[in-house]
Amino acid sequence: MKATVEDAKPWWARNAKALKTTFRLLLGFVWLVNGVLKFTSGYVDSFLGNVQSAQANAPGWLSGWYSFWAAQATSNSTLIVYTVGVLEVVLGLALIFGFMRKIAYAGGVVLSLLIWAVPEGFGGPYTGGSGGTDVGTGVIYAIAFLGLIVINATYGPSRWSVDHLIERRFPGWARIAEFGRSVPATPARPATAKAPSV
Repeated sequence: MKATVEDAKPWWARNAKALKTTFRLLLGFVWLVNGVLKFTSGYVDSFLGNVQSAQANAPGWLSGWYSFWAAQATSNSTLIVYTVGVLEVVLGLALIFGFMRKIAYAGGVVLSLLIWAVPEGFGGPYTGGSGGTDVGTGVIYAIAFLGLIVINATYGPSRWSVDHLIERRFPGWARIAEFGRSVPATPARPATAKAPSV
């Protein structure tokens, strides 16, 4: 059996396209479950307590930020939690199906940082004690989404995505779906030769 250039590559490089899709699917499943749990776990009842705990442990320069969110949580806990739950479910489904990935990845960074900044209290590395050793999960999710952006820009479109199916029919969809890929230009028509005038 003859060895090829592809066989000389490390296993990770040979399977990069499948691995990037697997990573996207796993992250999507986690976000989908996380979103569904917002509606079923009773988190609405503990959201205000989480914000108040973050406010109590935050340094003084963050007191205005947490005062704002504590006031919102006091009057709108259900709306806030269910809105975030819907966003998490939509994000999870977008990742699983590979739909509007550019928007999904960027939105995932923003949503992750918002979750990290409000109920997680920026992870609390400034609180001291046992809570002072945890940077929080939201920032790690944001880094995972940044990783997906880099992977998408490096390895290009995913064949196992709804975006790929749409792009085959409508190449302009790449503006919504892809990082680091320009939309192919429409090829120019060849000039027709004119008959010489007599």
